Amino acid sequence: MEKRKLGKSGLEVSALGLGCMRMSFGDRPVGDKQEMISFLHAAVERGITFFDTAEVYGPFTNEELVGEALAPFRGQVVISTKFGHNIDTTRGPGFMAGLDSRPEHIKQVAEASLKRLKVDAIDLFSQHRVDPDVPIEDVAGAVKDLIQAGKVRHFGLSEAGAQTIRRAHAVQPVTAIQSEYSLWWRTPEDEVLPACEQLGIGFVPFSPLGRGFLTGKIDENTTFISSDLRSRSPRYTPEARKANRVVIDLLARIGEQKGATPAQIALAWLLAQKPWIVPIPGSRKLERLDENLGSLAVELTPDDLRAIESAISKITVQGDRYPRELQDQTGR
Repeated sequence: MEKRKLGKSGLEVSALGLGCMRMSFGDRPVGDKQEMISFLHAAVERGITFFDTAEVYGPFTNEELVGEALAPFRGQVVISTKFGHNIDTTRGPGFMAGLDSRPEHIKQVAEASLKRLKVDAIDLFSQHRVDPDVPIEDVAGAVKDLIQAGKVRHFGLSEAGAQTIRRAHAVQPVTAIQSEYSLWWRTPEDEVLPACEQLGIGFVPFSPLGRGFLTGKIDENTTFISSDLRSRSPRYTPEARKANRVVIDLLARIGEQKGATPAQIALAWLLAQKPWIVPIPGSRKLERLDENLGSLAVELTPDDLRAIESAISKITVQGDRYPRELQDQTGR
């Protein structure tokens, strides 16, 4: 497995990571626990060393799953988890009462995550969404305290804007920024990726396959259950999916030339952007995992990349990626 370093931090991980959210959160039915443990073991056997979770996934159950499954591989894998939500269990299982990145709360979350993950230190601890009520300097300072205490190794941010990244980095060096990035969501290229390059920060794209759309296996006739985020996202309405098939057509044409699937072309394109980019496609099936790993063998030449750029520049993707209330939490 090819390895990559997240910026200048020295944190080395597999070139492709694994997003673990959907193993126990995000839609129903969730994965069977024992099947998911076996799946995570298979991912390690295939060379994946970078696993992403968060306290809010479940909530809590995803961290517990990842912690139990990866316990035999301590020292061989890197686990990334996230803080920043107010999970009020007194108002129902998993009730979300907004954001909470107060320093005292961050430290409480760290202690709880350490127990669920069964580790002595959290490899990468990231703010899940920027909290407008807490200065980012206070957030960075709290994580800095945790690093100095040996409870956290690296600090990250998710869906933060460039100005916030710079302010946080001035207090505690940021190892990685996690944000959505793919051939059909390229907003990070405007300001966030240049900031990462300047500051020496790694970049971890989530939803690198457009929540499944870029695999080519979703069309306007696909239905989503109500608990699936895609059921209420403008980009996944039947009309938008029909209009956005032109992106899949492009990936399929290139894939035919390379002997690769649309998903493999989408991931290979991301990997070709910067050597410090590490996508974390989510999966629960071995065939999908193996397909994703096949992207590492796809070579896109400079001419290929220019052709893709020219073609994609003529396509206008339809629909926002999030419902308004979630979109407002990004890019702060």
